[in-house]
Amino acid sequence: MSEGSAPAMPVRSPSPSSKRLGNRHPTIRDVAGRAGVSKSLVSLVMRGSPQVGVERREAVLRAAAELDYRPNAVARSLVRKRSFVIGVVLSDLHNPFFAEVVDGIEEEARAWNYQALFSTASLSPEREAEALETFLQLRTDGLILAGAELPTQDIVAVAALAPVVLVTRSTRSPILDSVTNDDRAGARLAVEHLIALGHGAIAHIDGGRGAGAAARRSSYLATMRSHGLGEEATIVRGAFTEEGGADGVERLLARGSPPTAIFAANDLVAVGALHALGERGLRVPQDVSLVGYDNSSLAALGHVDLTTIDQPRRELGAFAVRLLLERLDRGRREARHVVVPPHLVTRGTTSSPGRGLRERPGPGAQPKPDPPPSSSD
Repeated sequence: MSEGSAPAMPVRSPSPSSKRLGNRHPTIRDVAGRAGVSKSLVSLVMRGSPQVGVERREAVLRAAAELDYRPNAVARSLVRKRSFVIGVVLSDLHNPFFAEVVDGIEEEARAWNYQALFSTASLSPEREAEALETFLQLRTDGLILAGAELPTQDIVAVAALAPVVLVTRSTRSPILDSVTNDDRAGARLAVEHLIALGHGAIAHIDGGRGAGAAARRSSYLATMRSHGLGEEATIVRGAFTEEGGADGVERLLARGSPPTAIFAANDLVAVGALHALGERGLRVPQDVSLVGYDNSSLAALGHVDLTTIDQPRRELGAFAVRLLLERLDRGRREARHVVVPPHLVTRGTTSSPGRGLRERPGPGAQPKPDPPPSSSD
């Protein structure tokens, strides 16, 4: 047991002796009486203090087990003026990207003897605001917002009451900390990968108002223009969901000059696009190349095999906890904005252009066979 950590309390059914307390919960006074020690010594034992000798520590723990005593976390936090609990609001738990960010948050929090409480906003700013209010009422020591969609001024108002760290959303606020992937660099990697394969007609299904979507969208446009492909640039509105990707494909197919490659705003968008293309009889990558963003667990699935941009999910979560603890434990006051670099992960959904969507037959027509291989070396 590390110094300052609380002892593990045994999980057990109520003992016969605990029934003599009636219907009320046993208190620290009851434990002290059973062990024949003072309340302050029981408190020291429950805090894991090394100042208590082995014999009296065991007596207190034995009494606590006999009485089924559980420390009152609320009372303890009032005395210590700290709860050692972090509130985490996730934009969308259905997105495996956020599940992996949670892994990083939880592992880092436990390493510092903090507990993390999680709530999901289901892509709703209103539910996000409700979750934040609940965590403030619970007196959590700090807050982490992953993929936040609330207006910045609303988040700043919360940060006046408790430290706040944003994950995947950049900010210039002097009182908010943030840890983000370099979305502009990631989008550039995706587009330049497709250009290097020979694609010019590259479309982008964007992430709507989701965190990071605007930076990926603007970088897509800038990269297309920097390579002389500004006239080929096409953006269709989407959302960070599979439905957003499927709808984006439908909009692209309704245009007169569909693309040979698609850069999707995240992996969920790419999976939705992959499904919609398949329903239309289009093959990836033979007909359309496809790049996602996140390198979530979905991307590596054998039947998906998605080329994507990796952002280190666990590292983002761990960094968020560290930034929070710098404010809580070290008293840092100036804002810190950490940016981690992305990198390209090439899999099976990208290749050189085939005939693409531009030469696809109309509804009901049979697709053309692939051209025979060249006989030249």
